[in-house]
Amino acid sequence: MNIDIKLHKDDLPANLELGPVVACDCEFTGLNPPKDKLCLIQLYSVGSKEVHIVQFINRDSYNAPNLIKLLTNQNIKKIFHYARKDLQMIYWALNKHVNNVECTKLQSKLARGYSNQHSYKTLVQEFCNVAISKAKQSSDFGKKDLDPEQLKYSSNDVLYIEKINKELNHILEREKRMDLYKNSLKYLKTRVELDIAGFEKIDIWNHE
Repeated sequence: MNIDIKLHKDDLPANLELGPVVACDCEFTGLNPPKDKLCLIQLYSVGSKEVHIVQFINRDSYNAPNLIKLLTNQNIKKIFHYARKDLQMIYWALNKHVNNVECTKLQSKLARGYSNQHSYKTLVQEFCNVAISKAKQSSDFGKKDLDPEQLKYSSNDVLYIEKINKELNHILEREKRMDLYKNSLKYLKTRVELDIAGFEKIDIWNHE
């Protein structure tokens, strides 16, 4: 797939229209804010030939009004792969919840009882018959000048999400678990706030 990668510094351009469905992903310096920082947000307008990547150069203040407008828009569906972590980092950095979200990892765990493998790479292979490399996953996304392989890796992480989302929806419908999935999505904002509050590894529902 030939994709044009558009790299933006700190925010999206004003008046950029990405359509009603946007595949999203994030890259961080690590997984534990505030020690670790949000570095990139990748956005793929489904059906287009462009991936827009917002690179946060100023990670002390995170000022991105155009991006926030997109992420909070109730009329634009945002599809993530592990939404819980991405939304946690976005909430910490931008102080905003993302609205109208779907999550392919959550879908996979509810739909694919035949497998215990729910990584993005696994789902791309199964539903898109494409083998993607994760070699750049652990590279330094905090540096100012990203190399071409980092940009390619970041773009690949959003190109297949929408197709995976559709395929998993078919299974959820077939197995009569769609309502369970939709109700689970309603909990995401609370789960993010619990994570930020320090309860990320604590099961508050546990009897003990």
